[in-house]
Amino acid sequence: MDDLNRLRSRDLHVDLIRTTAMVGVILFHAAGQWLITSQEFNQLNPLEITCWAVVDIYQAVGVISVPIFLMLTGALLLQPQKKDESLRVFFKKRWARIGLPFFFWAAVYFIWDFFVQKIPFSADVIFQGLLNGAYTQFWYIYVLVGLYLLTPLLRALLANADRALMKYFVTLWVMGVAILPFLGLLSPFRLNSNVFAVGGYVGFFVLGTYLTTVKLRRSIIGFFLLLGVALTAFGTYVLAATGGWENMYFFQEYISPTVILAAVMMFLLLLTVKPPAQQEINPSKGSTLIKVISANTLPIFFLHVIVLESIQNGYFGFALNRNILNPIIEIPLKTVIVLFATLGIVLLLKKVPYLSKLVG
Repeated sequence: MDDLNRLRSRDLHVDLIRTTAMVGVILFHAAGQWLITSQEFNQLNPLEITCWAVVDIYQAVGVISVPIFLMLTGALLLQPQKKDESLRVFFKKRWARIGLPFFFWAAVYFIWDFFVQKIPFSADVIFQGLLNGAYTQFWYIYVLVGLYLLTPLLRALLANADRALMKYFVTLWVMGVAILPFLGLLSPFRLNSNVFAVGGYVGFFVLGTYLTTVKLRRSIIGFFLLLGVALTAFGTYVLAATGGWENMYFFQEYISPTVILAAVMMFLLLLTVKPPAQQEINPSKGSTLIKVISANTLPIFFLHVIVLESIQNGYFGFALNRNILNPIIEIPLKTVIVLFATLGIVLLLKKVPYLSKLVG
């Protein structure tokens, strides 16, 4: 319960987890420009295959970011003492958190679509964008909304659940969303998926709460973290090289068994970080930066795609993309530039009167 208590306020662990996840999201999207099909893979020369393998590793690291975000949100929202919070209060808080920023950034991306991407203006584009997401990263907000709708029910469930029951729930979820599809990948014989009714991303929510009760040695956590990342990258490489697979990026899905393993281990690893004794009195520059990024993850999440595409297309007066640099350098360099450029823009926007609540 000590770990859960540490998550009740935005302390080092929450800030560190949020910041790590945000960097991972940007890294994953920065590597996305190198996505190819298995047919294209077979046409690469040895040097190009090496470059793609590097990208594959970056993607295997970055893909764990969304599960980490979801686990942290679950750990914060599903605390037992919050089970008595009224529905009205809960949803009012969630609206204040993501409601106005969602519509503000949706409007920004509609403008981006119409005036920069030159997509013909249409009311249907706006309507469908609001229903399904104004841009590529907006899908995550719809996942959050779905999980928010379940949160009051999950709070009631977990308030009366011990570790064994939580473990049982998580096991059912992992079997249904990860293990069963993996076995189906290896064999033509498939169990009817309806056997495991718990699906989607709800398992990450419960996992976040459960993991705050788990204690493992850092050496064990580190080993399985590296194993999960390595298996994600290797599995993707094998599917690409052998070809003919329905989903070449099966192992890079957020609910693949290897991604779940790596994300869980990263979450546990970040929980083991101990704050310096004098941090609250005299915080270091690093911890201050982590707190600033953590406090602005929502607007950074929304805005970073525009900044990323602007850098890739040279809208800022310089271009940084796959045609200019080797991915070993290009992807992490682009990640750092996008992170700090986006953070700078967000902080400037928040200085504008009345805009702070809209930005997020």
